Amino acid sequence: MNSAGSDAEALAARHLARQGLQVIERNYRCRGGEIDLVCRDGATLVFVEVRLRFSRSFGGAAASITPAKQQRLIRAAGHYLAGKPMPACRFDAVLLDGQNIEWIRNAFDAS
Repeated sequence: MNSAGSDAEALAARHLARQGLQVIERNYRCRGGEIDLVCRDGATLVFVEVRLRFSRSFGGAAASITPAKQQRLIRAAGHYLAGKPMPACRFDAVLLDGQNIEWIRNAFDAS
């Protein structure tokens, strides 16, 4: 991962921690996918995609979470949960567009 990506994930982790989430894993990788941050929000397990964009020329950070990217995240979450009791889960996004940070809870679902 490049330096800007690492910095963005660190910024997102700090932002979520200030909001009361507990970061339990960073950069979970498996065949076919990666999850930037795995967090706990009370009893809910939260899979977080961090997106950094310096410009909105191509639609900004939110537009970069395509349906194909969502499916890779869902597969990686399934791999992460394999063999574990099934907690309540959700998929969030932390979007960094220039100097702005936006946290979107339930950015998409696994259906």
